[in-house]
Amino acid sequence: MCADEIMQQETSPLCAADIISELKKKFAFLSGGRGQDGSPIIIFPEFPSFGEIGDQEFHNVLTYLTSVPSLSAAGVGFILVIDRRQDRWACVKGTLLRISVSGHFPGNLRLVLVLRPSALLQRTLSDVLFKLHRDDFKMKVPVIMLSSVAELHTYIEQSQLTQELGGTQQYCHKTWISHRTDIEGFAVLVKRMAQRLQAFGRELAETDLPNSPLATSNLLNTHCSKRESMKVSSNIQLKSLGQGRKILENIREPVRRDPDSSLNPDQLENLATVHRLLSQLNESSTAFDDFWVQHHTKLEMCLRLRQFEHNFQQVLEDLEQATTRVTAFSHVGMSPTHTEHLLRELSSQEEKACLLDRLRVLVVEGEGLVDSCEFADDSVKVKCGELQRAGEKLPQHFVPYLTSLLCQSQEGAESALQELEGYLETANERQEWDMDTVWREYESVLNEELKEQVKRVFEKRTMLQEMFEKRRVSLKKLAAKQTRPVQPVAPTPEAIKSPPSSPGLSRTTSVSDEEENLAVLRRHVMNELLETERAYVEELLCVLQGYAAEMENPAMAPLIPTVLQNKKDVLFVPSTLETYTDCPELVGRCFLERMGDLQIYEKYCHNKPRSESLWRQCSDCAFFQECQKKLEHKLGLDSYLLKPVQRITKYQLLLKELIKYSKGREGSVELQAALSSLLGILKAVNDSMHLIAITGYEGNLGDLGRLLMQGSFSVWAEHKRGHVKMMELARFKPMQRHLFLHEKALLFCKRREESGEGYEKAPSYSFKQELSMSAIGITEHAKGDNKKFEIWSSSRDEVYTVQAASEEIKTIWVREIRKLLTGQLEACRGKREATTWVI
Repeated sequence: MCADEIMQQETSPLCAADIISELKKKFAFLSGGRGQDGSPIIIFPEFPSFGEIGDQEFHNVLTYLTSVPSLSAAGVGFILVIDRRQDRWACVKGTLLRISVSGHFPGNLRLVLVLRPSALLQRTLSDVLFKLHRDDFKMKVPVIMLSSVAELHTYIEQSQLTQELGGTQQYCHKTWISHRTDIEGFAVLVKRMAQRLQAFGRELAETDLPNSPLATSNLLNTHCSKRESMKVSSNIQLKSLGQGRKILENIREPVRRDPDSSLNPDQLENLATVHRLLSQLNESSTAFDDFWVQHHTKLEMCLRLRQFEHNFQQVLEDLEQATTRVTAFSHVGMSPTHTEHLLRELSSQEEKACLLDRLRVLVVEGEGLVDSCEFADDSVKVKCGELQRAGEKLPQHFVPYLTSLLCQSQEGAESALQELEGYLETANERQEWDMDTVWREYESVLNEELKEQVKRVFEKRTMLQEMFEKRRVSLKKLAAKQTRPVQPVAPTPEAIKSPPSSPGLSRTTSVSDEEENLAVLRRHVMNELLETERAYVEELLCVLQGYAAEMENPAMAPLIPTVLQNKKDVLFVPSTLETYTDCPELVGRCFLERMGDLQIYEKYCHNKPRSESLWRQCSDCAFFQECQKKLEHKLGLDSYLLKPVQRITKYQLLLKELIKYSKGREGSVELQAALSSLLGILKAVNDSMHLIAITGYEGNLGDLGRLLMQGSFSVWAEHKRGHVKMMELARFKPMQRHLFLHEKALLFCKRREESGEGYEKAPSYSFKQELSMSAIGITEHAKGDNKKFEIWSSSRDEVYTVQAASEEIKTIWVREIRKLLTGQLEACRGKREATTWVI
């Protein structure tokens, strides 16, 4: 009997230890012999008190004996050898009746051989009465009465019979019972250890990850402590291994004593059972060790992530505090000595904080987490970007104050003064007119509104002149050499204030400048779009004329290889943007109007692998070389065939830039709609490239409906049909599967390694499993991880636990699957209501 059958048998829960007293009576036993067709032999030896054996006792022993051989051997059927040579006909009849009564023999019978009583009278009675009472036995198999052991040997070889029956087989009933109890005890021990490892592994896997470094560190220490305590089980495991090896030695003992002898089939099955149990013990331990390594790594990565998040918050707080301290410094020193003191204090604050170094280290740590930690989601990238921006802004807080203070030192003041005076000299050359001159020269064209604007311009010029003059005077004082200590007086806040101006001047000017800047940026993006589009169209036209058209040129026909003939459509597939040059924010309308034409990019990209394959076969042919030479192209055709793929990606980048600079303006809604449609085309292109890489699916993928989503996940499969195998109990590692969600089915595929070059360097997917959307359910939250959800068959015989890379991805998938299931349910209800109405 195999290890799985011993460990998981439900129909025959009896063990040798449970009925050991009944087995010791030896009124029936398995000798280990086999019939000519492999049938196991059960022997009923001479047993004078056979009639005193109770029905339950008889049934238990036969039930156990028939459960010992393997299922394949038991399926052939058992041969019963009943030895009643020293008994009477009444005992023969009683034995046959017990066996024939429904329910007393639990196995499949093949043949019953009876050694009838040897006394003359009893033998005669047996012959006569057996014929008379044959129908009473209700046997569905042949029952053969034998007069001697010699007749028995015509049905069963002597090597398969014990010595009491004239055979040569060595059999010790005490040893047989000992082997059975040892094997079954060992099987129970292996099962308990596997269940213990499984329970501990489930406890670890279902533990929610903490959100703080301290809690994560405590959890890591707790799990490590539990793991250490589990190592005590390793000693038990070693003892179990020793116990298993000892059982193997005991089973092989007859061969060790007599090398010329051999083990009987039952003993060989016992050997195989113990070997399987030892293998399962090792596999359970190895599987848990592998799981523990992954779990420990997971906790360590989680701890690193939590520490990164904690350090991130600490750095942000330190940055805020440093900025607050810097802004508290005075712009102006009361004296050179005071200025130098402020400089030293400001520098010491920067050095004390060491924020830039800490910030750079933290960014490197975050980037390392993104690369190595599966739990590091997009938030880590966002935090790294925030840190980098803060690192760029930090000097902007220090430098202005340092510059201001440096200008207050003598050397700094001299340098600033020279620069300011040089600028003023240049500016004076451009200030030839005053306001009165403007009134006189343009009196005929100036209305009240223009006069007001000119007046504001001259007021602003006057304000700037006064500000520059005051700054020049202040710098002159600082630059002058002092012959004795002087306490220069800092200008009062009123002295450095700007002259009053109209309330809305500054705000209006600022808004106007900002709008002008945005307009310039929009025109810049539009110019780039137009220029690159013209170049793109010219290149495509050049390729079509210089390559595609030449494929139909009779003069070039001899240069075209056979594999390339009639394949023009494989290599080559076929602007109104100038209309929006002056209103770039309205270009979204152009894209929306042409969105149907842009669908050809999906077809083009879908065809790209075939195009790449054909190009690799013919890239060196004379035809392509001649066409390239005529066109005077430095690059080969493959470089130009890649441009449509690059162009469709470039469109969405330029649209994003236009959206950024067109917020709140006319056409911004159309721009956003165009971007959404374009991103939909890119997603369809990407999905189709993955879909055509599926191998091994025997059906038609088109019958599954539109592909809605695809992505990679970790998957645990649980099959609840029949008996759970030991290997499944010990499985802790998830399967890596790529899921394809269609309208009618969900496909599970295994991603293969990338190979090849260019578009050929793409993943392929081996089909593994298909679940019809009409026969599945979903559980949104799986215990142990917020990134897990469950997909199960309607009968719950199969449950798939799916772990996404992030909680956001999981949410998107769950929402899409629920939408499909809800749609199916509503469709069924509508169909049912329509049917009811018709009836």
